Amino acid sequence: MALYRKLNRETRARRSILSNLTKTVIENEKVTTTQERAKETKKFVEKMITYGKKGDLNSRRKALAFLENDTKAVKKIFDELAPRYKDRNGGYTRIIKLNERKGDDALEVVLELV
Repeated sequence: MALYRKLNRETRARRSILSNLTKTVIENEKVTTTQERAKETKKFVEKMITYGKKGDLNSRRKALAFLENDTKAVKKIFDELAPRYKDRNGGYTRIIKLNERKGDDALEVVLELV
């Protein structure tokens, strides 16, 4: 049993999908996607905000490495999101269910920051 969802992708493609979804949530503060992808992305968004709350150089480098050197997203994490959630111990995101997608019946959800 895997500790994470493989999303029927190879490692590089899966990592790219999760990184891009994480960047989108950080920049736009919400994203519409399938439930499986949202549940997996939620872990990484929470981790990035936790890095921002630590605020040290090593945390910034870890965030940059995962977000593929997107300095705009990392700057937003450390300058805007981390201060917003400084008194909150996790639970920075929520998943709101929408409906099934017509083509493949995948459950669509909105992943957003609280």
